[in-house]
This record gives sequence, C-alpha cells and structure tokens, in this order.
Amino acid sequence: MLHRHPGPVPAPPASRRPFHVAVIMDGNGRWATARSLPRTAGHVRGVESAKEIIRTAPDLGITHLTLFAFSTENWRRPRAEVSVLMTLLRSHLESEVQELAGRGVRLSFLGGRDRLPADIVDLMARAEADTAGNEGLHVAVAVDYGGSRDIVQAMQGLARQAAAGTLAPEDIDEDRVAAALWTGTMPDPDLLIRTGGEQRVSNFLLWQCAYAEFVFRDTLWPAFDRAELEHCVAQFGRRERRFGAVLTS
Repeated sequence: MLHRHPGPVPAPPASRRPFHVAVIMDGNGRWATARSLPRTAGHVRGVESAKEIIRTAPDLGITHLTLFAFSTENWRRPRAEVSVLMTLLRSHLESEVQELAGRGVRLSFLGGRDRLPADIVDLMARAEADTAGNEGLHVAVAVDYGGSRDIVQAMQGLARQAAAGTLAPEDIDEDRVAAALWTGTMPDPDLLIRTGGEQRVSNFLLWQCAYAEFVFRDTLWPAFDRAELEHCVAQFGRRERRFGAVLTS
C-alpha cells in the first residue's frame, strides 16, 4: 500500500539527487470526477501542477525534467477531451514560453508531429528555437509520444543510413541507437515518477528507463506539489544504484 508522505522530507545530499526526472502525470480525470467536475477540469488543474514542478525542480538539483503530456494511445480518448488537451497545449505555448525563457528554461518536445495541428507544431518549433540557448532546466514535453514508436523511428533512421551506405550495420551500437531516439543527447532518466496509483510505465521512455529508479505515488497528478516531488527525490536518495554491478565498501 502506498501512502502520501505527511510532511516535508529533508533533501538528500547533492551526490544522491537525480539530475534527470521523468514523470507520468496520471490521475487528472479521476481528480475531477471525485469532485463532481468534468474530466477537462482535471487537465486544467494538472497544468498548474506541472508549472509548480518546473519551478521546484532546479531547487532540488534537477537539470532535466521530462513530462509525459500526451501519448500515442491518448488519441483513443473522446474527441472532445482530446480537443481540450490540444487547446490547453496551444494556450500555454502561446502564454508561458517567454516567462520560462526568462528563467533560463530550455524547452523541447518528444514524439511525432504528423498528427498534431499545424499551428501547434509551429508553436512547438518556435518554443524550441527561442529557448535553445538557455542553460537552465531542460524541460522535455512528450506529446504524441510512445516508447515503442520512438524505438521504431530510431531504427528506421539508422536503416536509412545503412541503406545509403553511410553507416555499416556492425557500427550500430547502443550509443548510436540512443542518439537516434527523440531524447537525442539528453541523459537517461535517473528517476521515473508515476502518480495516480498505477504501477506501470505505459509505453514511456522504454529504452531510456532501463536503469531508472521508479517511484509510484497514489497522489493524483493535480494534487502533486513541491512536497510530493521532494519526497520522491528523498526516496531516490536512499536507493543504491548498482547498474548490474556489486557495490564494495
């Protein structure tokens, strides 16, 4: 049974903090339903939680933050709900990017763009260009993202190079595959957090999370706040990361 932490948790020393945190932001609809609100109200409130976590992350030594905003499977949701999610994305790309840029945040987007509205694709590209030189927190937002699709598109890109004669098949190694993923040069996540009580990765960063530490929280995403993030980071700080080796004293 998972329990919400009752109060602040001291942050672990810098040497035991994650520098890349990935988050599956689950529970918006259930949060709204529990309050007799439409599911869309949960998505609106969930955006506020994301903004708070972006503000908090640098204080905890986090340099990369990846947020799972919309999966390849989310297209199966009711059309009205998908429309609201796209409207929210569009609205915040129009209103929030300059404020984030002023705080040194770098924005990037993971996932396919062929199924997204053209104006949103333009806003995403503009946000990436406007923040590309920033050296603060790197926030990657996964939109129309699926881990399986990510691996497939990476393999297709490498196959095209091999077919063109610019890459020998025997030269394809883990580093080349990692570089071909949508995460590109980002470091792999140290910590994966999932809210909402479910304990699965839901096709998120399948390659990249091979050695991530997982923390699952019952807390629904709209209720996830600074104290929750601090608690997850503290849990991470108590883990021993062996990467298949044996630690020796």
